[in-house]
Amino acid sequence: MSRYGFVVLAALLAIPLPLCAATLEVEPAGPVALSGGPVRLKLALSDLEPGEEIETRIFVDGRLVDQRRLGPGEHEVTVKTPELASGRHEVNVEGGEAPSELEIRVIPGWLSIVPPLIAIGLALIFKDVLFSLFVGVYSGALFLYAWNPFTAFARSIDHFIVPSLADPNNAAIIVFSMLLGGMVGIISKSGGTQGIVDRLSRFATDARRGQIATWVLGVVIFFDDYANTLIVGSTMRPITDRLRISREKLAYIVDSTAAPVASVAPISTWIGFEVGLIAAAFTQLDIGADYNAYGTFLSSILYRFYPLFALVLGFTIAYTRRDFGPMLKAERRASRTGAVIAEGDTPLAFAAVEKLTPPEGAPRRAGNALLPIVTVVVVTLLGLYITGSSDLDRADFGGTFDWLREVFSASDSFSALLWASLAGVVVAALLALSQRILTVRQTVESMVEGFRSMLLAFLVLILAWSIGSVCEELLTADYVVSLTSGVIGPQWFPALVFLASAAISFATGASWGTMAILMPIVIPISHGLSTAGGFQVGSDPYTLILVGTISSVLAGSVWGDHCSPISDTTILSSMASGSDHIAHVRTQIPYALGLGILGMLLGDIPTAFGLSPWISLVVGSVVIVLTVRFLGQKVDSPSAG
Repeated sequence: MSRYGFVVLAALLAIPLPLCAATLEVEPAGPVALSGGPVRLKLALSDLEPGEEIETRIFVDGRLVDQRRLGPGEHEVTVKTPELASGRHEVNVEGGEAPSELEIRVIPGWLSIVPPLIAIGLALIFKDVLFSLFVGVYSGALFLYAWNPFTAFARSIDHFIVPSLADPNNAAIIVFSMLLGGMVGIISKSGGTQGIVDRLSRFATDARRGQIATWVLGVVIFFDDYANTLIVGSTMRPITDRLRISREKLAYIVDSTAAPVASVAPISTWIGFEVGLIAAAFTQLDIGADYNAYGTFLSSILYRFYPLFALVLGFTIAYTRRDFGPMLKAERRASRTGAVIAEGDTPLAFAAVEKLTPPEGAPRRAGNALLPIVTVVVVTLLGLYITGSSDLDRADFGGTFDWLREVFSASDSFSALLWASLAGVVVAALLALSQRILTVRQTVESMVEGFRSMLLAFLVLILAWSIGSVCEELLTADYVVSLTSGVIGPQWFPALVFLASAAISFATGASWGTMAILMPIVIPISHGLSTAGGFQVGSDPYTLILVGTISSVLAGSVWGDHCSPISDTTILSSMASGSDHIAHVRTQIPYALGLGILGMLLGDIPTAFGLSPWISLVVGSVVIVLTVRFLGQKVDSPSAG
């Protein structure tokens, strides 16, 4: 080779060649990182052969903090770094054809919990959930978008609220809830609910039967707590007055069946709200492949000890005619003197809601309510079966139970609920029109009134989804888990959530608002605590903690709502029953407090450690019955009350 050739060869060898021709793209996994927390990055590698891997090196402010081999595709990488101060930091990633650079913004970790705390605090102060949730969303946007108030306001709308509404699953929940509300409106207007009331009222011939009939009616009208309260209270009041049952007892039975039965019913106006919150959290955690939102909702019913125990206590007291404390005094007053209201008490005025009242002379047929409800239940089950079994082979499963469990786990609950609610509306409308109870215009108007009754729930739900997204981008759950890991065992978390839910619901008087505030926060925290404790997603311990946390939010919300004098259902119960409101609260609180503590001690805590919820329910029910039997006093006893 000539001297010239050697010179050229040496020059070529001196040129630094890239280690790999792979293309590497890097972006932050979120808009911010937390001081003292890890940095999350999204790495995308292309131009690699299948199975091929390359070495990647990640530098933060010039310091090597991570080194790993990655193959083709997208990767979310969590990098442990030395504690980073608040501010902006440079990140460099080497490994591809050319190094990638980006800038991350770090904020103090404590800021991540401020938006939910603001939402909770304002709800406690102003008793307005919509305002509180929006301010929580806006405050989070302030932190995420560098404290610019105008950008934060704009991004609160276009980045958080609109996407929450536009998500197909969220939209399905809203449409389902709207249709179910429309069905309830048609049923009420056509006299179907009154037909159920009339049938049960024939049974009420003495004080015991009157209370049992009221309780049964409260359970039968399970599809909406407001309709339950207004219809049962106003309809049974003349009957219970004639049977010398105190207005306080009537209000208690009405209140202890309305929200408890609606909150645990597989089909009700609550379900869309509850499933929507659960589904949004599952989507954020990316555990939807392991857990179906509707299936998890159904699983959580057995763990909702307070509302289930409330139903048991209500029936036990009605059947035994035994009471405690202030309620015993009120019942003895009414039984002995006929004074269903204490002297000096002022019953809340109640006027029948015209929009729920059937037209003059309309027949009251129970079938007009039962048939649409049965239609919703049947179509839901069929929809779950059809969507769940379409991609499964029956031969792959041994027993029928295993087959059905897999079918319902794999089902598309959103589609099934949409089909069912639409079918319910159609059946309710056809019944009202075919019997000429309502005109076409009256049917449409009653359906629209049902839609309108769900508007507040929709707004709360959308803002709840939005604050969940804010907490996700602020890494709120990560920060709380980092504070509590090693301090709070995951098994104790459901009981703490139950207490927190009850406290917020009591202070705000809003069970739905409490669920909206807490659900997007506590489900990710539950996930983090469980995984930090070594529980794998999908494992039995993980599922117990997850289902226990969800049920604790729902049950604790009802518990606090029952004890709260500013609760809407508590006030409606007093109004519909014609009871003095403070007298209703005073007589109900001892029962509610006792049941809440019982549910936590016998239910939330032991089931989180693996005890079957059936055992907790049976033992708790036995405790309730024995307590009423041996410690309660008969109303008609001659002893002083």
